[in-house]
Amino acid sequence: MQVDTMNESQMMILESFAGAQDEQELNALMDVLRNFYANRLESEMQRLWDDGTLNQERLDQLRGEHLRTTYRK
Repeated sequence: MQVDTMNESQMMILESFAGAQDEQELNALMDVLRNFYANRLESEMQRLWDDGTLNQERLDQLRGEHLRTTYRK
C-alpha cells in the first residue's frame, strides 16, 4: 500500500511514536492503540447483538465458515 499524503490523525500517531524515549514507552503507546481498537470492536459487537444482527445462531454459523482468502500462484 502506497500512501502519498497522511491525514491529521496519522500524523499525530507518527509524532507520538517518534517521541517515544525507549521500548517501554513504545510498548505503552501500542497498548493504548490496541485498547482503543479493542473497545471500539467491543462496542460495535454489542450494538450488533442488541439490534439482532448478531446472535448465538449466527455465531454458530460463523464458527463453521471457511473465510480465508485463497492464495494465488
